[in-house]
Order: sequence, then structure tokens, then C-alpha cells
Amino acid sequence: MVTYIKKFNNISIDDIAEVGGKNASLGEMYTHLSAKGIHIPNGFAITSFAFRHFIEYNKLDGVHEKLLDQLDRPSYSNLNVIGKRSRDLILAARMPDDLAEAIVDSYKELVEEGHAEVSVRSSATAEDLPEASFAGQHESFLNIKGKEALLDAVKKCFASLYTDRAIKYREDKEFEHHTVLLSVGVQAMVRSDKACSGIGFTIEPESGFRNVVHLSGGWGLGENIVQGTITPDEFILFKPSLKAKKKAIIQKRLGSKTQMMVYAKEDDSSGSTINVDTPLDLKEKFVLSDDEITTLGNWALAIEEHYQKPMDIEWAKDGNSGKLFILQARPETVNSRKKLTDVKEYQLAEKGEVLATGQAIGSKITAGRARILASPADADKLQEGDILVTETTSPDWDPILKKVAAIITNKGGRTSHASIVARELGVPAVVGTENATHKIADGQLITVSCAEGKTGKIYRDTLKWNETLHDFSKTEIPVQPQVMMILGEPEKAFQLAAYPNNGIGLMRIEFIISHYVQIHPMAIVKFNELKDQKARQTIEELTHHYPDKEKYFVERLAEGVATIAAAFYPKEVIVRMSDFKTNEYANLVGGKQFEPIEENPMLGFRGASRYYHDLYKDGFRLECEAMRMVRDEIGLTNVKLMIPFCRTPEEGRKVVDIMQKYGLKQGENELEIYVMAEIPSNIILAEEFAKIFDGFSIGSNDLTQLTLGIDRDSAIIESLFDEENPASKALIKMMIDKAKALNKKIGLCGQAPSDSEAFARFLVEAGIDSISFNPDALLNGIENINKATLEKGLLARMV
Repeated sequence: MVTYIKKFNNISIDDIAEVGGKNASLGEMYTHLSAKGIHIPNGFAITSFAFRHFIEYNKLDGVHEKLLDQLDRPSYSNLNVIGKRSRDLILAARMPDDLAEAIVDSYKELVEEGHAEVSVRSSATAEDLPEASFAGQHESFLNIKGKEALLDAVKKCFASLYTDRAIKYREDKEFEHHTVLLSVGVQAMVRSDKACSGIGFTIEPESGFRNVVHLSGGWGLGENIVQGTITPDEFILFKPSLKAKKKAIIQKRLGSKTQMMVYAKEDDSSGSTINVDTPLDLKEKFVLSDDEITTLGNWALAIEEHYQKPMDIEWAKDGNSGKLFILQARPETVNSRKKLTDVKEYQLAEKGEVLATGQAIGSKITAGRARILASPADADKLQEGDILVTETTSPDWDPILKKVAAIITNKGGRTSHASIVARELGVPAVVGTENATHKIADGQLITVSCAEGKTGKIYRDTLKWNETLHDFSKTEIPVQPQVMMILGEPEKAFQLAAYPNNGIGLMRIEFIISHYVQIHPMAIVKFNELKDQKARQTIEELTHHYPDKEKYFVERLAEGVATIAAAFYPKEVIVRMSDFKTNEYANLVGGKQFEPIEENPMLGFRGASRYYHDLYKDGFRLECEAMRMVRDEIGLTNVKLMIPFCRTPEEGRKVVDIMQKYGLKQGENELEIYVMAEIPSNIILAEEFAKIFDGFSIGSNDLTQLTLGIDRDSAIIESLFDEENPASKALIKMMIDKAKALNKKIGLCGQAPSDSEAFARFLVEAGIDSISFNPDALLNGIENINKATLEKGLLARMV
């Protein structure tokens, strides 16, 4: 039986061929997930049968095919002309009476439910490829009210089967044009123009890491985010914490959200929208509360579990009711298909002048000639291999983007159109630069680097870089010792988690404090006593979203640590408490007032001695509160803590006692506290330290410095510094032997085992439990260990 209309409650995912992927997904969720508390706006689908009826009624069978035969292939120079003629044929056609009546009758039912305003969205499908994705190729219309406006919007959706970008998409995919049909979804309108909306992924969109939910959002209607017109707020939630009903938000980033899309007029039923400047108070405010972020995270998790695959989700908040809704869900098709064991690593080989920065999409580096284009109409200026620089992109750009080596936009975030297309094409992009079109000259040679964390950089001229292909599926990782990593940058955590490893043996929090927090903790604790007016102003600017300035420090530090701990969960992540020297602490905002001036900071007021001292113990309290949040509130109990530069057992006891006072009780909730073995006293008195701490980690740099009496900051005697010096090795061997006798864990963090095969063999033969490497030295380190373990007769296993 031919059906023109199918209501959402009568649609399942099996109906893709009849209603398209978008409508099939809506019906599936409305039918199966509404009962779980997920809000899906009600509606109905105008089927592909209805579209075929429309075409036949107007005697358009075969007409479009003949028009498309006139396309100038392969240049497509007349694409815009052919596309317009194709659309005009449909727009000039008449809606059959029986179809119009069926549409209006279904609309009346929505009106009776209180939904006079509706969204009208295209949902395409292909006869022979019912699961083909046509995301972004066809039109949608919002805030449609009244039967005439509805019928007009439906006809416009039909016509959008022949947008220039849709025609080119089918050409690129080698689809027969006549096999692609159009369904239209009519759905109760969510008044996000009065609130906010956004996108979500049940996968980290850059690395493909699957244990998080990534949300982004802006004020007003969601098209601004998709089109990249704004830089949205971003939120990352950790899935195991969501499942355990713990605090799951591990990252929050405030976007600029400079514009918001609203309806042109309140009483306008045509669906016209405009962008207005976002009021300052809304720019400075997150679009969602923590409870709302968590609700959407739980919904995303339920949707993913229902479909059993990573999903791409659209959400919106209704400004009238205050309720959240899911507007769409489709399978994520780019990162979920990545082979995570194949990693190409890019690294700049020289420095250069940075012209602009933004959010990095991908992890590649490329170079080429910049082309500044205002719109797709300038496509003739773009040559193969050029780098596109523009304000923002939309689906209208799709036909020409396959030429580019990289994409740079002033506006947009990691879920913008430019970002999505860049991932699909496998080219680097830097989005949300704000000023790239002004800082980069048309025709200028530039280098685009997305290999330096989340911040993408555009450099003047063509710089040199190195590319290394790693196939981790062939990497053997030894059973003993464990291979761990040294890490401090949260931005790289999700990508590096795919490397072969047994966890993080040393996580330095100094990078997080200096880059994420930026403020000296004592300048926050004693803000009212701060004398530096410039520092006061900076602190006010950094913390103005936090009524409690101490909460700013705690949450920012916790987010950075939690991101790394989540990336490697459930593997062990050993977090070393802060180990800045006094001169380094002084460089933090407001730090100079709270730090003594020392002749030799390397041997002065550092490490454990600070934590219980009146000059810093309140700063240490903030560090401890952040670690307690990570472990107890978020639930990342894979985090262990480590105390650096602990000179005496008495000092160790003081630190453990004060940590318990600040909510970190050793042994509670599986908390282990380790100590760095980097001072000869740690080794000579290992039996005493073992009564206090759960394990040791040898810091070979400081241990060598203090064994040989060498200031490792001194360039004059740099050549004497050698971790393989017999004296250093004797102390390392002594430490390993003592730890084994005391039944305590013992590891080493340093560069030497990756640089020197002999040193790696020495550690393996000594029986060390773990060795931690910097990421760039990891594979070489594994190779050295494997050679040593094979010589020793130990077995290796595949990752």
C-alpha cells in the first residue's frame, strides 16, 4: 500500500528507504527512547512515495536526468545554471490535491497538540543505497506556521534535492541521480531561538577516543554552530562517570558566541531567520548548567547504547518550557572508522613566525598558498593544493573544498561545517581564528600546523616538518617492566592514549597550572592582600565566571588532570604534585609577591618542603582539593599521587598528614601515595620512606644532579651530566634492590632508557617494575626494552 504520511510513532530505523535516514532515526527514537525520559519532539514524515507521486503528477519523470546530462564534467563550470533550472522546475510545479490534504490533516493533529509552529527538514534516501548519508546536502526550514507556509516549505525541500552541493555530492559518490529520493520531516518546533541549541558526539571528534561524550552549544538556533558562524561552548563528559552517577564533566570551554540566530519576526510564518549580536551577559555565560550538560550526556549515552554505535546528535532547549530536546541522531561516520593502531605523527622541524591561531582540527601539518575567498562564487581563484582562508564555510562550499590542502576560518568551533568537512577530507583545519583573513595575505605561502595540541597555528612561509608512520598493531609491549608514559598536556591525551602503554608513570601538573590556571595559588587565596594591580586585574578577568576564586583554581586543575586520567582509564595515572622552583612559581600571575628570591632554586624551596610551610600550605590545599575532586567526585580512582623532592622521612610524614587533613587519606578509595626517589637520602633511607609511601619512582635527572654535584641548569658543565655514570647507576641499582626487598613498586622516569639500549638493559636486568617515557621517545624505548627482555629470556606480548 502506498503511504504518503507516516507518523513518528509508526516509524522505525527499518524504514530508511521510505523516509530517509533522518526521519527513520527520529521515529526510532520517538518510539523507543521517549519512555526512557529522552524528549523527542513529535511529528510525521512525508514519504519518498509522496515525492515520487509529486514528480509523476507534474510529469517531471526523466526531465531532471536530461538536464543533468548537460553538466560540464569534470569541471562542472555550469553546475549553478543546471542546479537552478532543476530547482525551478519543482518550485513551479503544483502540489497534488490528495498529497496536500494528507499533509495538512497531519499538521492539524500537531496543532491540536499545541504545536502550531513546526520545523520542515529534508531527509533523502537512495533506492539502492538506503543507508547512504546525505547530511547537510538539502534544505531545512524553521518556524513554519500555517498550512500554506507548510506546503510551500515542503515544495522547497523537494527542490533542494537539486542544490548545487547535492548534485555534486551525488556525482562524487557516483550515485545515479534518479535513484535518490526525498522524504520530508515535519516536527514540532523547539523554540531554541529563545534559548540555546547545539551538537553532540558520543566520541571525541578529533582523536576518535570513545570513552567520552563531546557537546557544543550556542545561543539561539543551531544553524550557527553547524555553519561555523560562531565559536561555541564545548563540554566533555566521561562515560564511566556518567554510568556511575558521578560528576562526569571533565572539560568546559567557554566559546565567544558572538552571534545568535533568531526568527526575523515573532509572527513571521515563513521560516526566515536573522543573526543578531549576542548580548554581553550571554557571551560570558555557559549556555547550559552542569545539570543540563549531564542530562544531555546521559541521553547521548542512551542513544549510543540503543544504536550500538557512535552517534552524532543535535539537541535544543525550548525557551518557553525550559525543556531539553533531541532533534536528530545519526551514526558518526568519520572518526569511528579510523584504525586507531595506525598513527601518522607530524612534528615541525623548525620555528617560524605565527600569523594566527585557532582550534586545531586533525593533527597534520601542511603548507601551500593562501587563498582568501569571500564566498563559493570566488571558486575560480582556488587552485588545487591551495589553502582556503575565509570567514566561515557552509554546505554551499562543498563542491570546491576537495581542492584545498587545508581550511582556515575566522569563525567556528570543532563541530562547525568546516571542521566536519576537514575531517571527512582528511585535511588539517584551523577554525575560530577570529582574524586570519586580516593577518594572512592572499597568495602568501603559509604553513598550517595542527600537530601542537588543540591550538592550531598558521606560520609565515613554508616550514620543514617530519612525518612518522606508526603501526601500533605490530608493536610488542613487554610484560615486565611495564611501559608507561610521561605526560603533562591534556590537549594531547586522547590521541596519545592510542599509543602502546600501561598508563602514565609521571603526570606533571605544572603545564596545567601555567597554561590552564595561570594564577599562583597563593595569589588566589590571598587575593585581597595582593599589591600588584595589574595581576589583580588579570585574576579578575580569568576568574570572573567563578564567584569563588579558589573554585576556579580547583576546577581548572581538576579538569586538566581528569582529561588525562580519563584518556588512560582504567590504567594507572601517577600524578606528581606541583614541583615548580621558586623562580618558576614567581612567573605565575601574582606570584612574585609570594615567592622568596633564591640563589639556587633547584636546591631550595621546592617539592615537599613547600606543602606544609606557611608560605604555601594553602596553595597545596587547593592542589589537594583538585585531586580529591578528580578521584572522589569524578570517580577516576586510577589516579595515584606522588610527592617530589622529599628530603627526609619526617618531611614525608608531614606531607601525608596534611594531605589527609585536606581530604586525601592514604588507602581510602584505593588512594596510593608514591614518592620520587631523586635525592640520595631517599635511597639511603629507603626503608624509612617505605613505611610512609606506597611506592617509589626514580627521577634520574635530579638523582644524577645530586649524585655528581652538577647543576643541570649550568651550560658550562653540561657535558659532565650523565645518567649512566657508575655512581648514578649504583644508586639506581640500590634503590631497585631495596624496593624489591621491601615489596614496594619501583619505576623510573627519564630519557636515558630510550636514548641508550645499554641503560635500558641495565634497568631490565635490575628488575625494575616500570619505565616511563616521553611520547616522542616511547617507541624507541619499547624497542630497547624488548631487546633487553629477549636477551634476558622474557616473553613479550602484542598490544
